[in-house]
Amino acid sequence: MAGSLWCALAPTVGYLIAGRILQSLGAAAGTVLARAIVRDLFSGSAMTRFFSTLMVVNGVAPVVAPVIGGQLLTLTTWRAVFLALAAVGAILLLAVVFALPESLPHVNRAPAHLCTTLRTFRSLVTDLLYLRYVLAAALMFAAVFAYISGSSFVLQDTYGLTAQQFSIVFGLNGLGIVLLGQVSAWLVGRAVDEHTLLRVSLIVATLGSAGVLTCALLGLPLPLLLTCLFLAVSMLGIVLANATSLALSDHGSAAGAASSLQGLLQFLVGGLAASAMSLPGQVTAVAMGTTMTICASAALTVVYPRRS
Repeated sequence: MAGSLWCALAPTVGYLIAGRILQSLGAAAGTVLARAIVRDLFSGSAMTRFFSTLMVVNGVAPVVAPVIGGQLLTLTTWRAVFLALAAVGAILLLAVVFALPESLPHVNRAPAHLCTTLRTFRSLVTDLLYLRYVLAAALMFAAVFAYISGSSFVLQDTYGLTAQQFSIVFGLNGLGIVLLGQVSAWLVGRAVDEHTLLRVSLIVATLGSAGVLTCALLGLPLPLLLTCLFLAVSMLGIVLANATSLALSDHGSAAGAASSLQGLLQFLVGGLAASAMSLPGQVTAVAMGTTMTICASAALTVVYPRRS
Protein backbone atom coordinates (compact mmCIF):
# COMPACT_ATOMS: atom_id res chain seq x y z
CA MET A 1 0.00 0.00 0.00
CA ALA A 2 2.75 2.44 0.93
CA GLY A 3 4.72 1.71 -2.24
CA SER A 4 1.64 2.18 -4.41
CA LEU A 5 0.76 5.49 -2.80
CA TRP A 6 4.39 6.62 -3.12
CA CYS A 7 4.29 5.82 -6.87
CA ALA A 8 0.98 7.62 -7.34
CA LEU A 9 2.41 10.80 -5.79
CA ALA A 10 5.94 10.52 -7.25
CA PRO A 11 7.14 13.90 -8.64
CA THR A 12 10.05 12.40 -10.65
CA VAL A 13 11.05 9.08 -12.17
CA GLY A 14 13.60 8.57 -9.36
CA TYR A 15 10.85 8.70 -6.76
CA LEU A 16 8.76 6.37 -8.95
CA ILE A 17 11.53 3.77 -9.06
CA ALA A 18 11.96 4.00 -5.29
CA GLY A 19 8.23 3.44 -4.85
CA ARG A 20 8.35 0.43 -7.15
CA ILE A 21 11.17 -1.07 -5.05
CA LEU A 22 9.05 -0.63 -1.94
CA GLN A 23 6.12 -2.26 -3.77
CA SER A 24 8.29 -5.23 -4.70
CA LEU A 25 9.23 -5.90 -1.08
CA GLY A 26 5.58 -6.30 -0.13
CA ALA A 27 4.76 -8.34 -3.22
CA ALA A 28 7.68 -10.71 -2.58
CA ALA A 29 6.59 -11.30 1.01
CA GLY A 30 3.03 -12.09 -0.05
CA THR A 31 4.19 -14.62 -2.64
CA VAL A 32 6.49 -16.41 -0.21
CA LEU A 33 4.04 -16.46 2.70
CA ALA A 34 1.15 -17.78 0.62
CA ARG A 35 3.11 -20.96 -0.17
CA ALA A 36 4.32 -21.29 3.43
CA ILE A 37 0.74 -21.00 4.76
CA VAL A 38 -0.41 -23.75 2.41
CA ARG A 39 2.42 -25.97 3.70
CA ASP A 40 1.34 -25.23 7.30
CA LEU A 41 -2.25 -26.26 6.63
CA PHE A 42 -1.94 -29.18 4.18
CA SER A 43 0.29 -32.12 3.35
CA GLY A 44 0.56 -34.81 0.68
CA SER A 45 -1.91 -34.82 -2.20
CA ALA A 46 -4.17 -32.31 -0.41
CA MET A 47 -1.31 -29.80 -0.49
CA THR A 48 -0.72 -30.44 -4.19
CA ARG A 49 -4.41 -29.94 -4.96
CA PHE A 50 -4.43 -26.64 -3.08
CA PHE A 51 -1.33 -25.45 -4.95
CA SER A 52 -3.16 -26.35 -8.15
CA THR A 53 -6.01 -24.08 -7.05
CA LEU A 54 -3.49 -21.27 -6.55
CA MET A 55 -2.60 -21.65 -10.22
CA VAL A 56 -5.96 -20.04 -10.96
CA VAL A 57 -4.54 -16.79 -9.58
CA ASN A 58 -1.26 -17.23 -11.47
CA GLY A 59 -3.15 -17.79 -14.70
CA VAL A 60 -5.86 -15.17 -14.35
CA ALA A 61 -3.76 -12.29 -12.98
CA PRO A 62 -1.52 -11.78 -16.06
CA VAL A 63 -4.63 -11.77 -18.26
CA VAL A 64 -6.91 -9.56 -16.20
CA ALA A 65 -4.35 -7.05 -14.90
CA PRO A 66 -3.33 -5.54 -18.28
CA VAL A 67 -6.97 -5.29 -19.32
CA ILE A 68 -7.94 -3.42 -16.14
CA GLY A 69 -4.87 -1.21 -16.38
CA GLY A 70 -5.58 -0.42 -20.00
CA GLN A 71 -9.17 0.52 -19.25
CA LEU A 72 -8.07 2.78 -16.41
CA LEU A 73 -5.68 4.57 -18.74
CA THR A 74 -8.50 5.32 -21.18
CA LEU A 75 -10.32 7.17 -18.38
CA THR A 76 -7.52 8.79 -16.38
CA THR A 77 -3.73 9.02 -15.95
CA TRP A 78 -1.16 6.42 -14.96
CA ARG A 79 -1.24 7.66 -11.36
CA ALA A 80 -4.73 6.20 -11.00
CA VAL A 81 -3.29 2.72 -11.66
CA PHE A 82 -1.18 3.00 -8.51
CA LEU A 83 -4.12 4.37 -6.53
CA ALA A 84 -6.09 1.30 -7.63
CA LEU A 85 -3.22 -0.93 -6.48
CA ALA A 86 -3.21 0.83 -3.11
CA ALA A 87 -6.94 0.15 -2.82
CA VAL A 88 -6.38 -3.54 -3.62
CA GLY A 89 -3.64 -3.61 -1.00
CA ALA A 90 -6.03 -2.15 1.57
CA ILE A 91 -8.65 -4.82 0.78
CA LEU A 92 -6.06 -7.59 1.10
CA LEU A 93 -4.79 -6.14 4.37
CA LEU A 94 -8.30 -6.20 5.84
CA ALA A 95 -8.79 -9.76 4.61
CA VAL A 96 -5.56 -10.88 6.30
CA VAL A 97 -6.35 -9.08 9.56
CA PHE A 98 -9.92 -10.32 9.90
CA ALA A 99 -10.12 -13.56 7.89
CA LEU A 100 -6.68 -15.22 7.91
CA PRO A 101 -5.64 -16.59 11.31
CA GLU A 102 -2.03 -17.58 12.00
CA SER A 103 -1.42 -20.94 10.31
CA LEU A 104 1.68 -22.01 12.26
CA PRO A 105 0.99 -23.34 15.77
CA HIS A 106 2.82 -21.49 18.52
CA VAL A 107 4.79 -24.58 19.58
CA ASN A 108 6.29 -24.84 16.08
CA ARG A 109 7.50 -21.25 15.88
CA ALA A 110 11.17 -20.35 16.16
CA PRO A 111 12.74 -16.98 16.98
CA ALA A 112 13.92 -15.00 13.95
CA HIS A 113 17.69 -15.02 14.44
CA LEU A 114 20.08 -14.38 11.56
CA CYS A 115 22.34 -17.32 12.40
CA THR A 116 19.39 -19.70 12.57
CA THR A 117 18.09 -18.42 9.24
CA LEU A 118 21.50 -18.86 7.58
CA ARG A 119 21.75 -22.43 8.91
CA THR A 120 18.30 -23.16 7.50
CA PHE A 121 19.28 -21.88 4.07
CA ARG A 122 22.50 -23.90 4.22
CA SER A 123 20.54 -27.08 4.89
CA LEU A 124 18.20 -26.28 2.00
CA VAL A 125 20.93 -25.69 -0.58
CA THR A 126 22.55 -29.00 0.40
CA ASP A 127 19.28 -30.92 0.06
CA LEU A 128 19.58 -32.28 -3.48
CA LEU A 129 16.02 -33.57 -3.58
CA TYR A 130 14.62 -30.15 -2.67
CA LEU A 131 16.89 -28.46 -5.22
CA ARG A 132 15.75 -30.81 -7.97
CA TYR A 133 12.13 -29.77 -7.64
CA VAL A 134 12.92 -26.09 -7.07
CA LEU A 135 15.15 -25.97 -10.15
CA ALA A 136 12.53 -27.78 -12.21
CA ALA A 137 9.95 -25.16 -11.23
CA ALA A 138 12.41 -22.31 -11.84
CA LEU A 139 13.45 -23.58 -15.27
CA MET A 140 9.86 -24.13 -16.35
CA PHE A 141 8.98 -20.65 -15.12
CA ALA A 142 11.95 -19.35 -17.15
CA ALA A 143 10.56 -21.01 -20.29
CA VAL A 144 7.21 -19.27 -19.76
CA PHE A 145 8.97 -16.02 -18.78
CA ALA A 146 10.76 -16.13 -22.13
CA TYR A 147 7.35 -16.39 -23.80
CA ILE A 148 5.95 -13.52 -21.71
CA SER A 149 8.95 -11.31 -22.49
CA GLY A 150 9.23 -12.11 -26.19
CA SER A 151 5.78 -13.01 -27.47
CA SER A 152 4.64 -9.44 -28.15
CA PHE A 153 7.68 -8.82 -30.37
CA VAL A 154 7.37 -12.17 -32.12
CA LEU A 155 3.62 -12.32 -32.65
CA GLN A 156 3.02 -8.64 -33.44
CA ASP A 157 6.22 -7.58 -35.21
CA THR A 158 7.09 -10.85 -36.97
CA TYR A 159 3.69 -12.48 -37.54
CA GLY A 160 1.67 -9.27 -37.80
CA LEU A 161 -0.96 -9.83 -35.12
CA THR A 162 -2.87 -6.75 -34.04
CA ALA A 163 -2.85 -5.67 -30.40
CA GLN A 164 -6.36 -7.11 -29.99
CA GLN A 165 -5.41 -10.43 -31.60
CA PHE A 166 -2.31 -10.66 -29.42
CA SER A 167 -4.36 -10.01 -26.27
CA ILE A 168 -6.69 -12.88 -27.26
CA VAL A 169 -3.73 -15.25 -27.73
CA PHE A 170 -2.20 -14.11 -24.43
CA GLY A 171 -5.53 -14.61 -22.68
CA LEU A 172 -6.02 -18.11 -24.09
CA ASN A 173 -2.58 -19.17 -22.89
CA GLY A 174 -3.36 -17.76 -19.45
CA LEU A 175 -6.62 -19.69 -19.49
CA GLY A 176 -4.61 -22.82 -20.34
CA ILE A 177 -2.55 -22.39 -17.16
CA VAL A 178 -5.79 -22.16 -15.14
CA LEU A 179 -7.42 -25.18 -16.77
CA LEU A 180 -4.36 -27.41 -16.53
CA GLY A 181 -3.93 -26.40 -12.90
CA GLN A 182 -7.45 -27.66 -12.22
CA VAL A 183 -6.80 -30.85 -14.20
CA SER A 184 -3.74 -31.38 -11.98
CA ALA A 185 -5.88 -30.92 -8.86
CA TRP A 186 -8.32 -33.56 -10.08
CA LEU A 187 -5.70 -36.10 -11.19
CA VAL A 188 -3.23 -36.03 -8.31
CA GLY A 189 -3.96 -38.58 -5.62
CA ARG A 190 -6.67 -40.17 -7.79
CA ALA A 191 -5.16 -41.28 -11.09
CA VAL A 192 -1.47 -40.44 -10.75
CA ASP A 193 1.15 -39.35 -8.22
CA GLU A 194 2.85 -35.93 -8.15
CA HIS A 195 6.20 -37.06 -9.53
CA THR A 196 4.70 -38.84 -12.55
CA LEU A 197 2.42 -35.90 -13.30
CA LEU A 198 5.38 -33.53 -13.06
CA ARG A 199 7.48 -35.59 -15.47
CA VAL A 200 4.67 -35.97 -18.02
CA SER A 201 3.89 -32.25 -17.96
CA LEU A 202 7.56 -31.39 -18.48
CA ILE A 203 7.74 -33.81 -21.42
CA VAL A 204 4.75 -32.06 -23.02
CA ALA A 205 6.26 -28.63 -22.27
CA THR A 206 9.56 -29.67 -23.88
CA LEU A 207 7.80 -31.02 -26.98
CA GLY A 208 5.68 -27.87 -27.23
CA SER A 209 8.75 -25.62 -26.90
CA ALA A 210 10.62 -27.66 -29.49
CA GLY A 211 7.58 -27.27 -31.73
CA VAL A 212 7.76 -23.48 -31.35
CA LEU A 213 11.43 -23.56 -32.36
CA THR A 214 10.71 -25.85 -35.32
CA CYS A 215 7.91 -23.58 -36.55
CA ALA A 216 10.22 -20.57 -36.31
CA LEU A 217 13.09 -22.27 -38.14
CA LEU A 218 10.97 -23.71 -40.94
CA GLY A 219 8.50 -20.84 -41.27
CA LEU A 220 5.52 -23.08 -40.56
CA PRO A 221 1.98 -21.61 -40.36
CA LEU A 222 1.07 -19.39 -37.41
CA PRO A 223 -1.76 -21.65 -36.13
CA LEU A 224 0.73 -24.48 -35.63
CA LEU A 225 3.11 -22.19 -33.73
CA LEU A 226 0.25 -20.95 -31.53
CA THR A 227 -0.78 -24.54 -30.77
CA CYS A 228 2.76 -25.41 -29.69
CA LEU A 229 2.90 -22.25 -27.56
CA PHE A 230 -0.34 -23.19 -25.84
CA LEU A 231 0.95 -26.68 -25.04
CA ALA A 232 4.20 -25.36 -23.60
CA VAL A 233 2.81 -22.42 -21.60
CA SER A 234 -0.26 -24.12 -20.12
CA MET A 235 1.93 -26.87 -18.60
CA LEU A 236 3.08 -24.25 -16.07
CA GLY A 237 -0.17 -24.83 -14.16
CA ILE A 238 0.78 -28.47 -13.56
CA VAL A 239 4.53 -28.03 -13.10
CA LEU A 240 4.46 -25.28 -10.48
CA ALA A 241 1.77 -26.96 -8.38
CA ASN A 242 3.45 -30.36 -8.27
CA ALA A 243 7.06 -29.17 -8.07
CA THR A 244 6.23 -26.76 -5.24
CA SER A 245 4.37 -29.44 -3.32
CA LEU A 246 7.22 -31.94 -3.69
CA ALA A 247 9.84 -29.33 -2.76
CA LEU A 248 8.07 -28.23 0.43
CA SER A 249 6.79 -31.64 1.53
CA ASP A 250 9.85 -32.44 3.67
CA HIS A 251 10.36 -28.91 4.99
CA GLY A 252 7.32 -28.15 7.10
CA SER A 253 9.45 -26.67 9.89
CA ALA A 254 11.19 -24.33 7.43
CA ALA A 255 8.35 -23.65 5.02
CA GLY A 256 9.02 -19.91 4.88
CA ALA A 257 12.71 -20.27 4.07
CA ALA A 258 12.05 -23.06 1.56
CA SER A 259 9.36 -20.98 -0.13
CA SER A 260 11.54 -17.86 -0.27
CA LEU A 261 14.50 -19.73 -1.78
CA GLN A 262 12.18 -21.18 -4.40
CA GLY A 263 10.89 -17.71 -5.27
CA LEU A 264 14.42 -16.31 -5.47
CA LEU A 265 15.60 -19.02 -7.86
CA GLN A 266 12.41 -18.84 -9.87
CA PHE A 267 12.71 -15.14 -10.70
CA LEU A 268 16.51 -15.21 -10.93
CA VAL A 269 16.52 -17.99 -13.52
CA GLY A 270 13.56 -16.42 -15.33
CA GLY A 271 15.25 -13.03 -15.50
CA LEU A 272 18.52 -14.54 -16.74
CA ALA A 273 16.71 -16.50 -19.45
CA ALA A 274 14.81 -13.43 -20.67
CA SER A 275 18.02 -11.35 -20.66
CA ALA A 276 19.94 -14.02 -22.59
CA MET A 277 17.14 -14.21 -25.15
CA SER A 278 17.41 -10.47 -25.87
CA LEU A 279 21.23 -10.29 -26.05
CA PRO A 280 21.34 -10.25 -29.89
CA GLY A 281 19.17 -7.12 -29.84
CA GLN A 282 15.75 -7.75 -31.34
CA VAL A 283 13.82 -10.72 -29.94
CA THR A 284 13.02 -13.22 -32.70
CA ALA A 285 10.84 -16.30 -32.89
CA VAL A 286 13.97 -18.47 -33.13
CA ALA A 287 15.48 -16.87 -30.01
CA MET A 288 12.24 -17.31 -28.08
CA GLY A 289 11.81 -20.91 -29.21
CA THR A 290 15.44 -21.74 -28.44
CA THR A 291 15.23 -20.27 -24.93
CA MET A 292 11.95 -22.05 -24.18
CA THR A 293 13.30 -25.38 -25.45
CA ILE A 294 16.55 -25.15 -23.47
CA CYS A 295 14.75 -24.22 -20.23
CA ALA A 296 11.98 -26.82 -20.54
CA SER A 297 14.36 -29.65 -21.49
CA ALA A 298 16.70 -28.66 -18.64
CA ALA A 299 13.77 -28.83 -16.21
CA LEU A 300 12.90 -32.29 -17.51
CA THR A 301 16.51 -33.44 -17.17
CA VAL A 302 16.69 -32.21 -13.58
CA VAL A 303 13.53 -33.96 -12.41
CA TYR A 304 13.41 -37.06 -14.59
CA PRO A 305 15.06 -39.61 -12.22
CA ARG A 306 12.55 -41.08 -9.83
CA ARG A 307 12.63 -40.06 -6.19
CA SER A 308 14.51 -42.68 -4.20
